[in-house]
Amino acid sequence: MGCCSSAEGQRDWRPLEERRCTDIPWLVIFTLFCIGMACICGYPIATGAASRLFSGYDSYGNICGQNNTKIEGVPLSGRDMTENKYVFFLEPCNLDLINRKIKSIALCVSKCPATELKTYDDLKKFALNNGSHLCSYDISPTRYTGHSERFTKCPKLPVSKSKAIPLFDRCIPVDIGCYAEFAQAFITFVSDNTVLRRVIAGVMASKEIIMGLCVLALVLSLIMMVVIRYISKVLVWILTVLVIIGSIGGTGVLWWLYADHRNAFNNNTASTLGSEVASDNVTALLVYAIGATIFTVVLLLVMFFMRKRVALTISLFHVAGKVFIHLPLLALQPFWTFLCLMLFWVYWIAVLLSLGTAGTPIKNNSTGAVEYHMQGPFQYLVWYHAVGLIWISEFILAFQQMTIAGAVVTYYFTRNKSQIPAIPILSSMARTIRYHLGTLAKGSFIITLVKIPRLILTYIHSQLKGKENACARCMLKACVCCLWCLEKCLAYLNQNAYTATAINSTNFCTSARDAFLILVENALRVAAINTVGDFVLFLGKVLIVSCTAFAGVLALNYQRDYTVWVLPLLIVCMFAFLVAHCFLSVFENVVDVLFLCFAVDTKYNDGSPGREYYMDKALMEFVENSKKMGWYKPDDGDGKEMKPMTRRGNLA
Repeated sequence: MGCCSSAEGQRDWRPLEERRCTDIPWLVIFTLFCIGMACICGYPIATGAASRLFSGYDSYGNICGQNNTKIEGVPLSGRDMTENKYVFFLEPCNLDLINRKIKSIALCVSKCPATELKTYDDLKKFALNNGSHLCSYDISPTRYTGHSERFTKCPKLPVSKSKAIPLFDRCIPVDIGCYAEFAQAFITFVSDNTVLRRVIAGVMASKEIIMGLCVLALVLSLIMMVVIRYISKVLVWILTVLVIIGSIGGTGVLWWLYADHRNAFNNNTASTLGSEVASDNVTALLVYAIGATIFTVVLLLVMFFMRKRVALTISLFHVAGKVFIHLPLLALQPFWTFLCLMLFWVYWIAVLLSLGTAGTPIKNNSTGAVEYHMQGPFQYLVWYHAVGLIWISEFILAFQQMTIAGAVVTYYFTRNKSQIPAIPILSSMARTIRYHLGTLAKGSFIITLVKIPRLILTYIHSQLKGKENACARCMLKACVCCLWCLEKCLAYLNQNAYTATAINSTNFCTSARDAFLILVENALRVAAINTVGDFVLFLGKVLIVSCTAFAGVLALNYQRDYTVWVLPLLIVCMFAFLVAHCFLSVFENVVDVLFLCFAVDTKYNDGSPGREYYMDKALMEFVENSKKMGWYKPDDGDGKEMKPMTRRGNLA
């Protein structure tokens, strides 16, 4: 990876005179960590654990589809299973949810039963006709019907029709009713198998409608990202009116209740006990009314003094809508990020499962089955692998934030929008890969350091549930809550640090400091954007989910054969909220980047010749109106924290 050596053509914007590689030591550390993750992947492959995972193995340590070596102390091991490629479980529905495995003897067979086998005679005929022995290897097929151990070493009757899973070669029952008990552990509202069957049947029968509604949710999310700039002002005014009415109305109701109870108390001739209760109620209502009055006055004053910041939020939403029109590929960022996360998680789970089948074969004396356990230092590979899950996942999310920040910075600081690069998103990705991977590695590692202890404490709390005392429970919850708050604060600071890096090409710590100073200087604006803006985006999510659910009710109304609508509608609503959250989170990210750019722009420029603003017309109107109202005072521009777009040169 070269650093700061080549140059692109002349452009009309420059964060600095040249781009610089940032946090190179952290890039080296992250690279070495990823090499370690690759070595962990190679360990199960080298020891044959990956082969056991994908090809499958029986309860005696024989890998299906291979010629095996003898395991000491296991008489039925070391068999030639070249012709027996499929894993068959004697009790496939006997699931152990705690240990996440099937509590059953596993055998290697040459064919999965394609029809239901109801008697031991059917088992015998199936074995003789197909050469697939469904009972333990030490029982001959001719003895299936009369062997004394057939109830423990043969499958439980009736044997359901099964089908081999592609790639993993496991015989899995076709009848979904087999897993009714397993499903009921997660679906508590299902009271019997009949209801479960109807629900699943309704989902399968309405799968086309579900897919169509999911596409509708996707389209509505894309439309909302562009349209929200036009309706944000209306939503903000609705929010303002509701807050004012709610606070004043609630305070008025409390004072009315206080007056009513006080009059009733003054006219009360009841017993002494009743008088004491009434007196306590009057005192409590007075305290509540005074508290509500103070809260309402403070809230109204804050809203009055923050009204210009609310106007800034509306302007930023308007400009963010323009950004998505000029940079339409921003809308695809959730797709690429989700795809990368899915691929990594699939890889991570595959390696984790492989590690579960790695190690030394040990015979379980209680069941007689062979289990694999890693011993010595290798048993800690799982913990390394778990840290990799968090760090690399956070790194992928950070890459999306940096990509969005780089593209939006390009848009903001380009005076002539017609000179924006053809594909700013790809240019931002290229700059991030070339210069700023170390910054992303450092930022994501900081989040990982906070997330790991929080997850550990959450796990301890769940394991000790019902066993610890009230004090310990309260302390654990307080620690988890504090770590969660710290994680959210650091995540927000990281996001702004990535924006500062995109502007100034500085390392993570410098960028975080610069971003923090800018945010502190604009604390009220930040509060307005994070409250009003988040509420507007929340309303957008609710609107998308509501429209999708309404369309789902209308669509399912024409399908009278579906007796259970709950699960199809629930699936659609959950997917709609997930899609809306992903897309509107990108919109929120764009707004945050625009705000930091705006804050830097107003800090170092005042609109005079030689110090012209870079901002959009909508933001320019906000600044001009603020000057007229006396709200805005330009900075003297002497600060040295950030110097955006002050020179022209080649951007590498």
